[in-house]
Amino acid sequence: MAKITLDTLAHSYLADPKSPEDFALQELNHDWADGEAYALLGPSGCGKSTLLNIISGLLIPSHGRVLFDGKDVTHLPTADRNIAQVFQFPVVYDTMTVRENLAFPLKNRKLPQSEISDRVARVAKSIAMEDVLDRRAAGLTADAKQKISLGRGMVRDDVNALLFDEPLTVIDPHMKWELRTQLKQLHHDFGHTMIYVTHDQTEALTFADKVVVMYDGRVVQVGTPDELFERPAHTFVGYFIGSPGMNLFDARIEGTTAEIAGTRVDLGAGYRTKGGATKIGVRPEYICLGASGIPARVTRVEDVGRHKIIRLDMDGHQVAAIAGEGESVPDGGTHVQFAERGVNVYENEWRVPPEGGDGPLHTAREAA
Repeated sequence: MAKITLDTLAHSYLADPKSPEDFALQELNHDWADGEAYALLGPSGCGKSTLLNIISGLLIPSHGRVLFDGKDVTHLPTADRNIAQVFQFPVVYDTMTVRENLAFPLKNRKLPQSEISDRVARVAKSIAMEDVLDRRAAGLTADAKQKISLGRGMVRDDVNALLFDEPLTVIDPHMKWELRTQLKQLHHDFGHTMIYVTHDQTEALTFADKVVVMYDGRVVQVGTPDELFERPAHTFVGYFIGSPGMNLFDARIEGTTAEIAGTRVDLGAGYRTKGGATKIGVRPEYICLGASGIPARVTRVEDVGRHKIIRLDMDGHQVAAIAGEGESVPDGGTHVQFAERGVNVYENEWRVPPEGGDGPLHTAREAA
């Protein structure tokens, strides 16, 4: 296992980049702590696979360095970085048995047979493949083959990091939850440094200790799932995390109040802005309907079982709110109100903290 440091890292696929827009990966400085599980989350084309390939050694960055435990590995080939990588499509040896697939990395290192047998048995139990150890991989499902790929990465105890590049993309939906759970348990049992690339927020939030959200070639926030949900550092994080995502309202901020759609709203704290474009961000979980507030009209109600998603029109602006399954929903005209602790203020798309600093984190489950 290793601490991975990215030092002024940036990359362009152009031979002579002239501007920030020419870079697929904007300059990044970050430490990945030894033994933690990270998710790289973002839409297609945001730079997450580029970053993973730089860490793994499949790509040499245009600028900056990659360090493992302080050692510069920027120009080392993948084989010399002592990492394991699991790709989107399972990579197994079909002519070998499950046991032989799992043992292959250990045999290459000429470990004693007794140690190989012990490690294979332990990993096979962790991935629930003890009963098929002597079956050839050729006859197994894609789910089972991907479990072999995961296990082959876990069987070594000397790897600096385990890298996963959208490993559940080809897995049947009903199996994804099981494999995510097993991955989390494997991290708990083995303690490897793990970096998991995905565009699926559920995968990222359920797997990782810290989520690295990427947008347009840059890292816009690194945080725990609660931090990303409650205090998105950028409007993209608010929009991308959550279902539905955060509501964003153009607003004019004056101290502890904001004007939205011609209505004054109490923010519960003061905010200092610098004259840029300002917005208010409020998640659907923190929007209430009542007799006062910003006028709005209910246009649709979606009952998703555990709660209802209420769609509203607020002076031409589409708004989403969430209500409990048993809560009544007004028919037609109503007013929108914000729970104060659920309000985030943004200037030029970046979050502005309240004067006096942020208080303790609350979760939307506590907001009701």
